[in-house]
Amino acid sequence: MSGGRAAVITGIGGYVPPDLVTNDDLAQRLDTSDAWIRSRTGIAERHVIAPGTATSDLAVEAGLRALKSAGDEHVDAVVLATTTPDQPCPATAPQVAARLGLGQVPAFDVAAVCSGFLFGLATASGLIAAGVAGTVLLVAADAFTTIINPEDRTTAVIFADGAGAVVLRAGAADEPGAVGPLVLGSDGELSHLIEVPAGGSRQRSSGPTTDPDDQYFRMLGRDTYRHAVERMTGASQQAAELAGWRIDDVDRFAAHQANARILDSVAERLGVPAERQLTNIARVGNTGAASIPLLLAQAAADGRLGAGHRVLLTAFGGGLSWGAGTLVWPEVQPV
Repeated sequence: MSGGRAAVITGIGGYVPPDLVTNDDLAQRLDTSDAWIRSRTGIAERHVIAPGTATSDLAVEAGLRALKSAGDEHVDAVVLATTTPDQPCPATAPQVAARLGLGQVPAFDVAAVCSGFLFGLATASGLIAAGVAGTVLLVAADAFTTIINPEDRTTAVIFADGAGAVVLRAGAADEPGAVGPLVLGSDGELSHLIEVPAGGSRQRSSGPTTDPDDQYFRMLGRDTYRHAVERMTGASQQAAELAGWRIDDVDRFAAHQANARILDSVAERLGVPAERQLTNIARVGNTGAASIPLLLAQAAADGRLGAGHRVLLTAFGGGLSWGAGTLVWPEVQPV
C-alpha cells in the first residue's frame, strides 16, 4: 500500500490443538507408511481438533494471543478467513468477536480457502485505508479434518487443524510492519480442482446427493500442483516488483504450507535459497487459511523471523484463488 493510511501489524498469535496424529498413526488405518507420506508431502505429524471442537475455538485461541501480543484489549473490527465455519449460517466471526469480549464490533467471514489469510489481509487493510476501522483483528482458522474423508489417503495425510491471527492498526506505509503491495487472483473455471461438492445451494436445490463422498473435500492433485506452482511463482514476482524488491532482497519467504514439493518448486523457480525459506509443514501439515499466520507466529517465536526482515508471502487455494504480498517484519513478540 503506497501513501495514505497503511495497515501495520502490531501483534501476532498462533494456535494448534493439542491432539497429535503422526504418520505411523495414519498408517494403522490407511494403505500408507511414514516413508510414503514424508516423501510426497514432507509431513511427519499434524494437530487435529477433539470431538465437539470447532473452528471458532481455534480462532478464539489465536485471536486472544494476537491481542495480547499487540497489547490491545479492543479492536474496531474482526475478519475471519475460513473454509470450515462452525455452521453455514451465520458467519463465525461474530461469535469469535463476542467470545473475545470485543462487543458489537463489525465481524464477518472471508472464504478463499488456503489463500484466505492474504484475501483477509487485503480486506482488513481496506477497512483501515478507508477509515472504517483504526484497528482490525484478522484471524485465519480452519478445522480441515472436519471436511476430510478419513479413509482418503490423498487428503487425510495432508490436511490438519490450526489458527493464526494478526492485529493491524492504521499507520504509515514506510514503517516496519506495514502491509506492502498485495497481488490477488482467481479462476472460477477451474473450481472443480478443489471442492466440496455437497452442502451448498447447488446440491440442496438438486435434491439429496447420491454419493456419500460428495460431502468431503476433494482435490485433483496433479493439476492442482501445476497451477499452485505457476500462480504462487507469478504472484510472488509481481508483488516483489510492486514493492521495488528484487528476489535477492527477500530475507524470508513465507509460502502457504501446502506440500513440501510445491514449496520447493516455487522457491526454486523464484531463486530463493533454502536458508531464507520459512517452513513448518513437517510438524503441522496443511492448515488451510491458518497456514501463513501460524508459520509467521512460530518463526517469530523461535527466532527464524526477526525485526527488519523483508518478507515475501504467497498462497494458493480453492476457487481457484491465489495471492502474494510483502512486508518488513516489525518488533513484535508472539504470545
